Amino acid sequence: MLIAYYSLAGNVRRFVAKTGLPAVEIKADIMLTEPFVLVTGTYGFGQVAGTVWDFLADNGDLLAGVAASGNRNWGGNFAKAADLIAEEYGVPIVHKFELAGTAEDVAKVREFVSEYLRKG
Repeated sequence: MLIAYYSLAGNVRRFVAKTGLPAVEIKADIMLTEPFVLVTGTYGFGQVAGTVWDFLADNGDLLAGVAASGNRNWGGNFAKAADLIAEEYGVPIVHKFELAGTAEDVAKVREFVSEYLRKG
């Protein structure tokens, strides 16, 4: 399973690198051919980046789950991108983590991927 990620400040990029899983950075006009977990940051006041919405418009049918980074200082908007995407696409929230995440956060994403692959 692939990790597709969008990272503006670099926190998500660092998080994804720690997973050791195959990953692709979201860029304009990228088309995927296999299921993926989306990992993205939350921007502004609990928003999803437009680039991510555009990517999902083309690839959302392959979305297996979503994880989001945020800052707990934003209270109810912490990692809100996961909530918005999960609701829009009917997929599970894999995990929410702060900034570049901890080893425990990385383990949760790896566990989701392992379970998904096990179930086939």
